[in-house]
Amino acid sequence: MAKRERVMRMSVEQPLWRALTGYRVLTVLYAIGLFATTYDEFARPWVAAAFFAFLFVWTLATLPRVSGAAHCTKRFLAADLTVALTGILLTRVADSAARIDAGGPTLPSIWTAGAVLAFAIKGGWRWAAFASTLVAVANLVERGSPARDTVHNVILVWVASIAIGYVVEVARASERTLARALEIEAATRERERLARDIHDGVLQVLAMVQRRGSALGGEAAELGRMAGEQEVALRTLVSGGMVPVSRVSEDAALGALVRAVDEPDEEDPAGPLDLRALLAPYATARVTLSEPGAPVPLGPSAAREVAAAVGAALDNVRRHVGEEARAWILVEDEPDAVIVTVRDDGPGIPEGRLAQAEGEGRLGVALSIRGRLRDLGGTAELVSVPGQGTEVELKVPKDARGKAETR
Repeated sequence: MAKRERVMRMSVEQPLWRALTGYRVLTVLYAIGLFATTYDEFARPWVAAAFFAFLFVWTLATLPRVSGAAHCTKRFLAADLTVALTGILLTRVADSAARIDAGGPTLPSIWTAGAVLAFAIKGGWRWAAFASTLVAVANLVERGSPARDTVHNVILVWVASIAIGYVVEVARASERTLARALEIEAATRERERLARDIHDGVLQVLAMVQRRGSALGGEAAELGRMAGEQEVALRTLVSGGMVPVSRVSEDAALGALVRAVDEPDEEDPAGPLDLRALLAPYATARVTLSEPGAPVPLGPSAAREVAAAVGAALDNVRRHVGEEARAWILVEDEPDAVIVTVRDDGPGIPEGRLAQAEGEGRLGVALSIRGRLRDLGGTAELVSVPGQGTEVELKVPKDARGKAETR
């Protein structure tokens, strides 16, 4: 059956890039407006006007560069920071000494913080510390002395950029951890699905060959012994399995990348299936099926999974109670759920036997029954009293959808 690959990409830092894009536009407009309102106070306003014209064009032209980490290269970051530092140092040329000494803003004003924040988002707190230190030096050179307001602004930018850079690094690590967890979950679910299918087919055949071969003796006994060895090896494989190494995107800043294999939908365009039709083949001379007189509709994948779980329960009856055992299947159609009960007249299951079977890699109940119902959002309850048989109750909600539908 053909399969398709589903890719999920997670990135918590992408909103930061979008916020930075908006910040740069707003702050360049703020800086230009601030200059326009104090134009007459500048000693050389034409120098400031030329710088603001360049800054406006630069900001708009580089918006694609700050739209994501993939486009924000080291060369661009260096050029952007150079523009900010140049603007700070040009303030002493364009503005009057009186305004500078009185604590007037630099030409780029708060636009400078955008250049520093780009370093923080791209490279983390170390890059942020480097960029903010250069900005601090440029501000001190522009003022000529470490005035209180200058020191305050420098520390504010320094602390804020480093904090944002640290948060970005933590977010990236969390994304990688989450991607790994999601891939492990996907691999585990796929392994459980394969284990159920193998248990329903291959393992049952191997177990039968082992029993019949031992009973026949001779060369058949050797064949049975080999089948038993392969059964044990196969059970060990499906109960352990291998979990693939998680993959991350080529550029880590794009976010964590998880790939999961999906089966194509095989939904009947006619709509839900009647569960009674899928359970009818299980009715035999020794298996009694009791069902409602009206159809019992379930989603196609959900109906097939419930029927497979019933089949697994009946296989357990034949295997552990015997071919002559009697079993009863009861189907109940409730308003919000469908309940299927499978009961036998066997000796029951000794206490602790299920846990021991799981430890030995025998996963018929754990995967073929409980695993299927868990994937559907339902439950599988097993009640067994020694000497009074075993009862398996499968309960699945009416809106349950199979794995092929939910992915």
